[in-house]
Amino acid sequence: MNVRIDDVDRKILKAMQRDASQSLDDIAREVGSSKTPVWNRIKKLREGGIIGQQTVLLNAEALGFEACFFVLIRTSEHEAEWQQKFLAALQARPEVQEAHRLAGDIDYILKVRVQNARAYDAFYQALISEVRVFNVTALLSMEEIKSTVALPL
Repeated sequence: MNVRIDDVDRKILKAMQRDASQSLDDIAREVGSSKTPVWNRIKKLREGGIIGQQTVLLNAEALGFEACFFVLIRTSEHEAEWQQKFLAALQARPEVQEAHRLAGDIDYILKVRVQNARAYDAFYQALISEVRVFNVTALLSMEEIKSTVALPL
């Protein structure tokens, strides 16, 4: 579905990206509209696929997930069957926060959040026992400098 968005829609989206838990009244007040038109616009944006899943962002370190690894994977196998098995393996592991297929020398990059290096090793051992990969390089993030899911509207 192709949804056209205007400046008011963008203001609504910016407000919701900043804090999706705020009330409809607060969003309407911020964008200079009343509640019903704002609700209708939000409904249109959801139905059009502009607004996806709404969730809560948790503090990983506060919950004991202190290690963030970026895992670079190279494979010599590119058949559909291997890719399906690899995708299933990634989907089954909650430690994998993001997975991207890349162009260039590296085939995939994963963002993996775990408690510590030992937990990463358990994740790594499980992954390579399930799916054959040519080369895996793990990079430990020393410090998260910026993290956002907000789009620059």
